[in-house]
Amino acid sequence: MAKEELEHLYEQMKQATELLQGNLHTGMIDALIEVGDDIHDRDVQQEDGLPDDATAKKLQAIIDEMDLNKFEPEEIRQVLQLEMVFAAEFDKLEPNQQITPDALATLASFIILTITPKLEDPYQLADIAAGSGNLLYAVQNQLEQEGGANVHAYAVDNDENMLGLASMSAGLTGADVDLYHQDAIDPLPFNDVNAVVSDLPVGYYPIDERAKDFATAAQSGHSYAHHLLMEQGLKVLKPGGLGLFFVPSAVFKSDESKGLTEWIAQNAYFQGLLGMPESFFSTPDAAKSLLVLQKPGADAKQATQVLLGQFPDINDHAAFQKFVVDVRNWHRQNLED
Repeated sequence: MAKEELEHLYEQMKQATELLQGNLHTGMIDALIEVGDDIHDRDVQQEDGLPDDATAKKLQAIIDEMDLNKFEPEEIRQVLQLEMVFAAEFDKLEPNQQITPDALATLASFIILTITPKLEDPYQLADIAAGSGNLLYAVQNQLEQEGGANVHAYAVDNDENMLGLASMSAGLTGADVDLYHQDAIDPLPFNDVNAVVSDLPVGYYPIDERAKDFATAAQSGHSYAHHLLMEQGLKVLKPGGLGLFFVPSAVFKSDESKGLTEWIAQNAYFQGLLGMPESFFSTPDAAKSLLVLQKPGADAKQATQVLLGQFPDINDHAAFQKFVVDVRNWHRQNLED
C-alpha cells in the first residue's frame, strides 16, 4: 500500500480518537480503544448519551470513509502502533507501559528463524508481558510472512487497559490470538509453546508469598519481576523451545544476578545476549538487551560459543547486513550438526 494511504489512515484514526477523547474527557488510550472497536463494528457506540449525538455523527462520517480491507494486517498493525505511541505520550504512561519499538520484533523474529529455520505448523507463540500486543503481533506477522507457518499467539497482561489495546488491535488486524487478563506469575493457561517473546517489565514483584516458589526469587526482600517472568516463560516452553526476553542491559550486574545465572545454568541453554542501541530507549538507563534462552530437549544443544554482540541501527544498512551474516555464521558454526 502506498505510503500516502497509510498516512491518511493514521490521520483518520488520530482525528477520530482526539474527537472522542475531547467529548468523553477520558484518557487517550481509552478513546483509542473505543474508536478501534467502533471501526471494527462500523458503528459508533453510545452509552448514557455519550459520545453526544453531534460527536457520534462526526465519528461515523470518519469511519464510513475508512476501508481497512485494502490494507494488509501488518500495515494496519503499523498504523495502530503509531496511534498507540501518540496516545501513550498524551497519557504520559510509565516506562513499563511504553510501546515496544518494531526493531525489537525484527531482531526476535530473525533469531527465531535463524535457530529454527523450519517452523512447526501451527507455531505457538506467547508473550507473558504483552501490554498492547505490539511486539507479539509484529513477531507473529513476520514469522508467518517469512517462516511460512500459521502462528497462534497467546497474550498475557495484568493491565486491563493495555490488554484492551491488544484486543482492539487483534480485532482490526485479524490476529489469531488468545488474550488472558491475569498476573503472569500465576499459573498460565497454556503450555508447550514453541517460543516466548517478551519485553519484560523492570522492577520488583510485590507479592513475596508467590515469588518464594520460584528458583529465581530473591534470598530476602522483593524479587525482580523480570527474573521471575523468565523462569515462568521457560516453564511453558516445549522442549527445544526458545525464550527471547528483552531485559535490562545490566541484568547480570545486579545484586541478584548470581541466582539468575545459577538458574539459567541448571535449566536452560544460554544461547545469546545482544545489546540494543541506546537510541531505541528514552534514557541510557532504560536500555535493554535480548537474552536468548533455549529449553533443553528435542534436538536442542548448548552453543559452543554464546552469541554476544550489539544489534545495529537498522537504518545503517551496511552494519545491519554484517550483523545478519555474523549471526548466521554463528549459528552454522555452533548449532548446526
